[in-house]
Amino acid sequence: MANAAMARSRYLRFDLGLTGTKYGCGEGLCGACTVLVDGQPLRACLATVASVGGGQVTTIEGLADGDVLHPVQQAFLEESAMQCGYCIPGFIMSAVGLLERTPNPSTGQIRDALAENMCRCGTYPRIERAVLRAAGGRE
Repeated sequence: MANAAMARSRYLRFDLGLTGTKYGCGEGLCGACTVLVDGQPLRACLATVASVGGGQVTTIEGLADGDVLHPVQQAFLEESAMQCGYCIPGFIMSAVGLLERTPNPSTGQIRDALAENMCRCGTYPRIERAVLRAAGGRE
């Protein structure tokens, strides 16, 4: 049983072995640790195990269906949206959350939804194109 006060990101990585959720800043500012709780993006480094309660937690590992990637994951590949890849799980989870709320977002809505995710390699234009591709179009 996990310690209720343990950071959700630590629990996912070390207790459950789900290493796709990255530890970045530990302050909720970079987005590398983003997971979905009931379809909403959550910074796992700021949330405790207890704070999530009985919510449905989805990590990057839970998106694909066997060997078939989630459409957002596939779009990130097709747009070559990753360089080093460290931030990408957080961006993908934020994008999935956005597309669940807003299936056909504008470029502005994509930028707003991903504004708190940081990419040190600067692949923002490719990330934006990937989200548009996953939504089924381009603006």
